[in-house]
Amino acid sequence: MASNSNRGVVYLKPGHVEVQNIDFPAFRNPAGRSIDHGVILRVVTTNICGSDQHMVRGRTTAPAGMVLGHEITGEVIEKGRDVEYLKIGDLVSVPFNVACGRCRTCREGDTGVCLHVNSDRAGGAFGYVDMGGWIGGQAKYVMVPYADFNLLKFPDKAHAMEKIRDLTCLSDILPTGFHGAVTAKVGVGSTVYVAGAGPVGLAAAASARILGAAAVLIGDMNQERLAHARNVGFEPIDLTRHDRLGELVADVLGVPEVDCAIDCVGFEAKAQGTDGKAVEAPAVVLNGLMEITRAAGAIGIPGLYVTDDPGAKEQAAKQGNLNLRLGLGWAKSHALHTGQTPVLKYNRQLMQAILWDRLPIAKIVNVKVIDLEQAPEGYKSFDAGVASKFVIDPHGQLAKAA
Repeated sequence: MASNSNRGVVYLKPGHVEVQNIDFPAFRNPAGRSIDHGVILRVVTTNICGSDQHMVRGRTTAPAGMVLGHEITGEVIEKGRDVEYLKIGDLVSVPFNVACGRCRTCREGDTGVCLHVNSDRAGGAFGYVDMGGWIGGQAKYVMVPYADFNLLKFPDKAHAMEKIRDLTCLSDILPTGFHGAVTAKVGVGSTVYVAGAGPVGLAAAASARILGAAAVLIGDMNQERLAHARNVGFEPIDLTRHDRLGELVADVLGVPEVDCAIDCVGFEAKAQGTDGKAVEAPAVVLNGLMEITRAAGAIGIPGLYVTDDPGAKEQAAKQGNLNLRLGLGWAKSHALHTGQTPVLKYNRQLMQAILWDRLPIAKIVNVKVIDLEQAPEGYKSFDAGVASKFVIDPHGQLAKAA
């Protein structure tokens, strides 16, 4: 049993987060009803995600006071009476999806759009706007509902702690990148273009490589991130050179097209303006991917797109309407796959790849461990574009193990 004190990262207003004292988690759903199928975790690691930044920048309708965080790994310290398959002391990975395991979509494996955990729409997540009101995990302690269904137990706790910097990526970015690669139909010998050299883009590139891709190109305007992508074995595409993406691809492959493309940027995409400065262009990535993807190719879209964007520069984009060249994609018979990643489809296999040294994801995304009180500074650095994935260590367990 833990003490009843808790601290977490709280969104205050655009550009501002703060670590505050928050309530210790209880076995209740967002409507206040008691539940018996949950566990309380002592959080071992919890990560800052690029999608958190959308909220912190004021690009969503996130309310002030929200506890952030959906990338969680933790140790079970309490459990409800209906939890059968987990025990106190188990070290587990938490999918960012909150899913009941009982509804039609969960039964079909589409846990990203569970029908029962959000009263307003399909799909739930921890610490995220419009995703059901589940309290976030950038904290010392968190409650996870439907624990038997949702949680992935690591088979050997000591071995898992040795690999924790890698395993912490199982909650979101690695399965999300993998989902992007799978839905883009990456296979042996594929040529692949990944839009965005942030952590999810790097995870998608790593996923493409483990799926057998022959060449993995990764495009960005951030020179530090491009340099890191090159250092970990990918072909960087510098989008500040010019806006003719096909030519940039041809410079590497000899042809202006790829077999598969993955959007790891989302709705805050930018293009190079006439003055050489980046300007917001919400559809530029998707339009570019349709341009360079071969006929009958596929495009995976794990990058986030929202229904409401109060900070959009274009009026249409405020409601999620994009100036999309869908006719181009239709004419080329493209397959486009969107939506939240169903983490449970992939996390066990990816765990094994990590434990057996097949996927050094912490090195690839450049994990940097910080303590909980450093989280606001981590948000600022991540927003500035540093080539790192910030992993919060709320109890100092990683620091002690180092």
